[in-house]
Amino acid sequence: MSGAEPENTVVASASSSAQLVDELITAFAEFSEPDSGPGVTRPGYSVLERKAHDHFTERMTQLGLTVHADAAGNSIAELPGNEPGLPAIGTGSHLDSVPQGGHYDGIAGVVAAMEVARLIVENKTLHRHPLRFVVFAAEEGARFGQACTGSRIIAGLTAADDLNDLVDGRGVTVASAMQEIGIDPLRVGDAKWRSKDWCAFIELHIEQGSVLMDVQLPIGVVDLISGSTRLKITTHGRASHTGGTPMHLRADALTAAAQIVLAAEALANDDEHRGTRITVGRLDVHPASITTIPGDCEMYVDIRDVDSDRQRDAATAFIATAYQIGHDRAVEVGSEILADASPVVLPVFVRNTIVGAVAEMGLGYRVMPSGASHDAQMINHVVPTGMIFVPSQNHGVSHSPHELTLTPDIVRGVDALHASMLALDSSASHAAHD
Repeated sequence: MSGAEPENTVVASASSSAQLVDELITAFAEFSEPDSGPGVTRPGYSVLERKAHDHFTERMTQLGLTVHADAAGNSIAELPGNEPGLPAIGTGSHLDSVPQGGHYDGIAGVVAAMEVARLIVENKTLHRHPLRFVVFAAEEGARFGQACTGSRIIAGLTAADDLNDLVDGRGVTVASAMQEIGIDPLRVGDAKWRSKDWCAFIELHIEQGSVLMDVQLPIGVVDLISGSTRLKITTHGRASHTGGTPMHLRADALTAAAQIVLAAEALANDDEHRGTRITVGRLDVHPASITTIPGDCEMYVDIRDVDSDRQRDAATAFIATAYQIGHDRAVEVGSEILADASPVVLPVFVRNTIVGAVAEMGLGYRVMPSGASHDAQMINHVVPTGMIFVPSQNHGVSHSPHELTLTPDIVRGVDALHASMLALDSSASHAAHD
């Protein structure tokens, strides 16, 4: 950070409220599909996601912020700055969830944004730049296969023409889902951000891993976000009677799929792909009868890595292996790329500002990569972005009802975010956007 603190700027001294953090986490958890099992189920571009956004809007409006929903369904609250013409500093995360997810993934970052806004308003903190607090739509890829749809639209990475190609398990496209909740999919291009309107953005998120707990540190400062290649692999064999078809005459789509799943695990564990993570998170079998040999299978594969070349090499090798297995078993194999995002190195100047603010607070921290994808990864294409991690309990489990981050850890994260945003605001020059 360079430059002197402007006159009358109030430094970040107030602390977030543990009670308010708990209340907000609990309130958002109530927006979940009934009878959906344990945890929170709140799909992207659903009525429930919009209700959660409405709760954000109501609370931020009560604080005196101006709030609007953009053409992609992202919600943006703003506090004007004291120096007209300066670009904005922002923070935020998402409110949608995977099926039977936890209370904290995305939600912790939204709650942190709301708490920072409250602290600035109630303490009458002077700030030069406009401050924006954002809730991104449809961050999770669980419904449509593509993650971070709201933030990808903002960054110009997903356009209106793409929205009919993204389909959920019920055959509903993103475009149709948008229309059902009052969003015009043909206008999503209006939501695109302009780089000149932004100074920096910081997303707070739970770690979704166990590193911070293992090293007993309260704050992670992210320097690199993993890339993700998402695939659909199909196997087409021959459905037939389980009793009447000898083993040597079968073309079993499921046994081929099972071998492909094990090949994915072996590939991610070989010496050339250390650091690659390959997951088959969904496997659909047809006709799904105990007395019928499976004739068709569909598997959904997520390949992640912090190294772009290794990520794409793993995807290419995996697809080739799948085709070879199909050939050996006389089963037809097909492949489709559902989504692809490269790893992102986050700008050093934002990271250094966060580190300086956290160190000044006397908090321990670790600079670390993120294995998960985040909205920050997408908007970094148009605005310099940083990330703050807070610890995840239960061995870092996430996307599960057992996901847990303790309130005191979220409070420390809020205070670190608050201090980091004010440090960015007080910096006289942001020319070193590297």
